Amino acid sequence: MNSPSLWAPLARPLRVVRGYPRRAPLTLAYVCLLLVSHAWIGHGLSADRAATVLGYLSTNLDNLHAHPWSALLGSVLFFDGTLTDVTSVEFVGTLITLGLGVCCFLAWAEHRWGKLRAAAVFLGGHVAATLLTAVVITVALRHGWYPTAVRQALDYGVSYGAQTVLALGTLALPRRGRLPWAVFVLAWPLGGVEWVGPLPDFITIGHLTAAAVGFGLLGVPAFRRQPVRATGPSSAASDVEPHRGPVPEPTSPAAGTETPSAL
Repeated sequence: MNSPSLWAPLARPLRVVRGYPRRAPLTLAYVCLLLVSHAWIGHGLSADRAATVLGYLSTNLDNLHAHPWSALLGSVLFFDGTLTDVTSVEFVGTLITLGLGVCCFLAWAEHRWGKLRAAAVFLGGHVAATLLTAVVITVALRHGWYPTAVRQALDYGVSYGAQTVLALGTLALPRRGRLPWAVFVLAWPLGGVEWVGPLPDFITIGHLTAAAVGFGLLGVPAFRRQPVRATGPSSAASDVEPHRGPVPEPTSPAAGTETPSAL
């Protein structure tokens, strides 16, 4: 007797999960690709071979100079984190970037604006944050603030793109929750910040830059406008030939039919 009441709180989450492939097919395919690449680099290759692959795809200064497109695009095919060590700080980062950033907010962006614009936001934030961070690294090296080894540092993953959609995802929240969310987006990268001279480490700079890109997109009218979606009753009405006879008296809907409110 009590089973319906026990399942009621799970009804909405189950509907969201069931509709996820239809609402965000590109995001779902991307998440599957990330999981496969993570398993391949972690278990399908030897440690030396995996280090070679990730080193080649890393978006450090030397790679951006030698093969920029391979580094910029290849680095977002992997995520830097763990799925198994649930007590580690790295797992928290995985939950934020892969879980919230990609699985949730990239999917929201795809459903709201479509595949192309969502992909452009994600990749644009990744590329912009990477290149701007490279400029900061170059200046820091000239002033001796960073060690020269940073030119070959390992830097790959989805976190810059995820940080961009996390910031843009402020639009998805109620107004009273937007400021706390913005504080969270800016604050979480500072949890493990390391200061090197007058600057924080370049990874922290990259995350803050990606967040700035996402927050900057909040002011673009194309992103602030709510897209108009066709509804079932209106689209159906446009396909029906106008009635030429007398208008019948309204009657109750027949059993098994749907009312506009149900649609």
